[in-house]
Amino acid sequence: MNSAHPPFPLRAVAGVLLLAALGGVAQAQEGAALPSVTVQSTRDSAQVPLRTTAQQERERLARVPGGTNLAEPQKEARLATLRDALDYQPGIVLQDFFGGTDQPRLGIRGSGIQSNPVNRGVLLLQDGLPLNEADGSFIIGLIEPRNAALISARRGANATTPGATMLGGEVDFVSLTGADERGRVRAEAGSFGRQGLQGAVGAVGERLDGRVSVSSDRYDGYRRHSASQRDALQANVGFQGDGGFQNRTYLNWTDLAFQIPSVVPKDRIGSDPRGVMGDGKTPQDQLLNVYKRDPRREATQLRLANRSTWGNEALRQEVGVYWQDTDDLFNNQTHHTVTHSRTTGAQWQASGRPDGAAGAVGWRTALSWAQSQMQRDLYATNPANGQQMQRFGSYDLDASNLQALVAGDWRVAPGWTVLGSLQWSQLTRDAASRTSAAQLDQSWNFATPKLGVNWDLSPTTRLWANLSRSQEAPTYWEILGATVAPNNPAAASAELVRLKMQRATTLELGGQGRLGEGAQSLQWNAAVYRSVLADELISTTDANGIKVGTYNYRGGTLHQGVELGLSGSQRMGVGALDYRASWTYSDFRFRAGEYAGKQIAGVPRHLINAEFMVRLGAWRFGPNLRWVPVSTPTDHANTPGTQQESYALLGLKLEWREGPWAVYVQADNVTDRRYASSYAIRNQATAAQPGYLPGLGRSLTAGLTYKF
Repeated sequence: MNSAHPPFPLRAVAGVLLLAALGGVAQAQEGAALPSVTVQSTRDSAQVPLRTTAQQERERLARVPGGTNLAEPQKEARLATLRDALDYQPGIVLQDFFGGTDQPRLGIRGSGIQSNPVNRGVLLLQDGLPLNEADGSFIIGLIEPRNAALISARRGANATTPGATMLGGEVDFVSLTGADERGRVRAEAGSFGRQGLQGAVGAVGERLDGRVSVSSDRYDGYRRHSASQRDALQANVGFQGDGGFQNRTYLNWTDLAFQIPSVVPKDRIGSDPRGVMGDGKTPQDQLLNVYKRDPRREATQLRLANRSTWGNEALRQEVGVYWQDTDDLFNNQTHHTVTHSRTTGAQWQASGRPDGAAGAVGWRTALSWAQSQMQRDLYATNPANGQQMQRFGSYDLDASNLQALVAGDWRVAPGWTVLGSLQWSQLTRDAASRTSAAQLDQSWNFATPKLGVNWDLSPTTRLWANLSRSQEAPTYWEILGATVAPNNPAAASAELVRLKMQRATTLELGGQGRLGEGAQSLQWNAAVYRSVLADELISTTDANGIKVGTYNYRGGTLHQGVELGLSGSQRMGVGALDYRASWTYSDFRFRAGEYAGKQIAGVPRHLINAEFMVRLGAWRFGPNLRWVPVSTPTDHANTPGTQQESYALLGLKLEWREGPWAVYVQADNVTDRRYASSYAIRNQATAAQPGYLPGLGRSLTAGLTYKF
């Protein structure tokens, strides 16, 4: 890893000492009883601006006529990775790469699952404002789930943000505020050098509240050459004005770096799951030696954002602005992609219900604008030491989005609500070489209508149906292609590729509800969808597992599936059994063309997650399961013998919570199952080609949290 980074203990201890000092200052201010800010002793003793509670978000999601998720990460014992926060959510597919703070493959209804690195298909939000660059790309490893009070997902075309037009929908990370907790120290340690430390302080005044958090993670990695590290600082300050005016300002800084162990042939999953190319004596090992080529990613991002809202039930308005500066280096073994991007965006929304909360008609309108200016340079990778060789591409990339939304809902009868919306988008993707005359300017104008209905079948059961359109433009990871032969880096070349938009029409049916009353009720939600796609964006890799390009599939594709979630509690003697489970069924196929009838590679057909925890007083303990019961194609030709084999991973968890203290011990893959967690996607593959990422072996993690 980068030697410029201080060692973990120094950074972590410094961060905690800083937060402890800030906490002391906050307590001193409380004792001084300053006239302008009175620090409260409880989180509910003052109104907190732009703070969304779990109940408020549930009520908001209940008005969406389609599949949604609401996760509360702070209820999880371990919260080191995105998987810890979203593991039991139906419809959200997470495929680990290396098991650290790297880049898990996130997929919702198959959108963007073909991208490599995984960087599109879903609009990521932080407090309602986009985290994606304006071209639609993102670096998922920059997200710090420990600072999220809530994670709210609107799957597919159920997204409500004006900038969300893609098939995957949107996922919003809602930040903790000063009202959510006065302070916290969290420490975690585990197998393969995993270390994590977080410290946070918050305070609430008569008109102001604020929170600051610092975190630091280090992980040596299960596989060789898979170390990762992430340091993050997040802060926000809220202001409560007169007449319902509220404002909150956000600051985020993240420094991420991880090594990439890359893919291996299928037979090594069982024989040497911790190994990499370079451990063997074959010509492939010599050609793709990971130790020499040093594939890795290093990204640093600074982000500033501000939101304001004012008004009442008849007319409420919100304005948000954001700016982020990102430096990103990605070495995929054969070439370095070095990007510096600056993104600026603004969003305005207005909504109202003229006759008040009980009115039959409501409306909403919104405008959003975003622009990213990127400088991207491509360098061949020296196969002897992983350093940059000659630059073979240098580009100025400009992406801009202008989008408008109008939406309304009408309670046509008791229990029945019809909802509709229309989004209009104008997108541009302009690319120009700084070293040649190569240039490619693209623009798209399109509308994405949606129509849905909610039916409150009973006070505890809601059913829905919706019909929608979605469209997704390619990112610069698809538009700008590179060709570098691993045995001939001197012949590296780059090109600008003209691509069409990916378009889809989706029909969805589903519902959610509660069976039973009180603490022992069972919560359920289910959705069935069918999306017909045109010009799906397909990215593939070469025989060495390295991306070679993206194209629009001409024959049409079909994405359909079932998303089911269950959770609840059952009394057992002096204790109780808490349970939660999800089943995500994905049937993605080519409709016509070269691979007609074949399954689209990239997503497991069945993904089942379940957890059963016995609760006795302050203790909770029990098993969990992650199960892929059938094999998954790794190539679009569905070549026999190349599939990702089925697997089941058994875990065990022990938790203790008492007052401000919480302790956990968690064991993952206790049977030490050898399996492929993910893989390179090809048009046609062989099992002998490097293409598989061995999953994390048996591991143990322990953690301690103290809230004050």
